[in-house]
Amino acid sequence: MSNLSVVHLPQTLKCYTSPKLITASSNGIPFSKPKSGGLAILEIPLDKIRRPLMRTRANDPEKVKELMESIRQIGLQEPIDVLEVDGIYYGFSGCHRFEAHQRLGLPTIRCKIRRGTKETLRHHMR
Repeated sequence: MSNLSVVHLPQTLKCYTSPKLITASSNGIPFSKPKSGGLAILEIPLDKIRRPLMRTRANDPEKVKELMESIRQIGLQEPIDVLEVDGIYYGFSGCHRFEAHQRLGLPTIRCKIRRGTKETLRHHMR
């Protein structure tokens, strides 16, 4: 029995309850079982993820280019981590992977979703 949690989302987002149901990301690469249990793995539209730290640091352009080539060839290997608070998604990691998806024109990105509270969000914003 899977220990992934069920996440109910608007129909515009895909919801998965078991790694067996997850077949491929938006770029056609099969998903793998997450390394840590208990997380929901979702394909989320890039424009639905708030990136509060993007204004405070610049990505390494060479790393983004390398990731773009890797994603083109073999797909995203490690989902980004996203915090969901009251139905809003916040990304605090995976900046280079996120930018690579944007530059490739991919509409969604695979995410490991953790639920949090407004207090959790405030802690991440410090």
